[in-house]
Amino acid sequence: MSDQLLEFAVSEPMELVIVAHRLPFELVEGDDGILACRRSPGGLVSALQSTLRNRRALWIGSAGRSSDHAAADVADTPLADECELDEIVLDREDSGPHHFGFCTGAIWPLYHNSVVAPEYLETDFTAYCRVNEIFAARAAERAAKGGTVWVHDYQLQLVPAMLRRLRPDVRIGFFLHIPFPPDELFEQMPWHKQLLDGILGADLIGFQTERDAAHFLAATQRFVELRVDAGRVQIDDSVSRRDVVVGCFPVGIDAERYATAAAMPEVIERASQIRRELGNPHKLIVAIDRLDYTKGIDLRIHAFAELIADCTAHDSGAVMVQVALLTREAVPEYRHHRRDIERLVTRTNDSNGETDRLHVDYVQQPLDLLELVAMYVAADVMMVTPRSDGMNLVAKEYVATRLHDDGALILSEFAGAALQLDAAWLVDPHDIAELKTAMAAALEADQPELQQRMSALRTHVHEYDVDRWFQLFLDLLTAMPSKVDRRR
Repeated sequence: MSDQLLEFAVSEPMELVIVAHRLPFELVEGDDGILACRRSPGGLVSALQSTLRNRRALWIGSAGRSSDHAAADVADTPLADECELDEIVLDREDSGPHHFGFCTGAIWPLYHNSVVAPEYLETDFTAYCRVNEIFAARAAERAAKGGTVWVHDYQLQLVPAMLRRLRPDVRIGFFLHIPFPPDELFEQMPWHKQLLDGILGADLIGFQTERDAAHFLAATQRFVELRVDAGRVQIDDSVSRRDVVVGCFPVGIDAERYATAAAMPEVIERASQIRRELGNPHKLIVAIDRLDYTKGIDLRIHAFAELIADCTAHDSGAVMVQVALLTREAVPEYRHHRRDIERLVTRTNDSNGETDRLHVDYVQQPLDLLELVAMYVAADVMMVTPRSDGMNLVAKEYVATRLHDDGALILSEFAGAALQLDAAWLVDPHDIAELKTAMAAALEADQPELQQRMSALRTHVHEYDVDRWFQLFLDLLTAMPSKVDRRR
């Protein structure tokens, strides 16, 4: 779409409504004040975008612009021809405190084991409530009678209960894409009961891992004192009587899409070009992350720097590429983390002055699908070593591109994917010595070991793909009664 006003909302009720904080693209204001369209980052969009291509559904979300940008021209709108989109435009007074305040400053660090200290401001939570009310009201307007509404992620945890009050006839699902914290951490949140009540408005609640589901059930028992039996939360109050089902639904990827892209001649040539641009290293280690403190970028670079100092990596001709996609630059903590990573890369490369070859090539520009897959194809070793992560789809995407069962995956045991991809080299990312050992083992592994590990990984990624995840959750949700027992 070019030179056209961005318009989405239509009035036809929809049987399936997806509610997520972001649409599959976002609008970013350039230096000239013009809004440009780019693909939204993160695993949620990657998961949903593939599954909605062949389904009639409505996706409600924000494109990242505020009400003073309501009239704008955009160059492209991904998914606009494949899925109906309904954009929510928020006031700056709400969008900033909601996203950069409560979501980024409070929920994100808390749910990731307080890697940095959360900040709890009542004004931010008030904005969070208002934004959730706006999303709930839009979903109530657009859902068909007796339809299905699937709410996604931590930005909208109050929507299920709000929507249930507005539309008790619809089935409501909620899926959390990031970890859920243990109850001893969760109780630090001043509004933990409100968040639990909000999520429990759903009929079906999904998590990435059994551990996350167990944490939620423990918090439910402790803080709202509801009965839990075999993964069901029993609600019986003055408003309704119903069971809420809580389960584990690990997100997959569109494995065939990545495998097909990896076989394209232009991708194979680009992968070779990437290696040539890096001086044709004997071994290439790649890591691709959003520039977030939860991703463990600093830890893996420290480990690689020590390998260089030990001469292990230098002797094997190894080079590391760290792709760090900029995110949340408006938040001081993220700007500070970016500067720290840049200094660390400089020190690592300066410490080896006897060669012109960079040991860590640091990349910050975004990658389109083919460039991303070319990076996967080029990599001998992929490092996915977050401090904490809900799933991490990069690990699965890399595996899907290894068409010859080659390559090595080093994976943090604190990523949800580790529970499925246990044939990888699993590591504690906080243990630099363990990271070094895994890197050395992956660099030195022979072909039979690499093929045995990767074959097992690829089998799992293809069998438990994103369509299976989507359909499993949706089938269970749509099989539930569409009306609660309303008490009078």
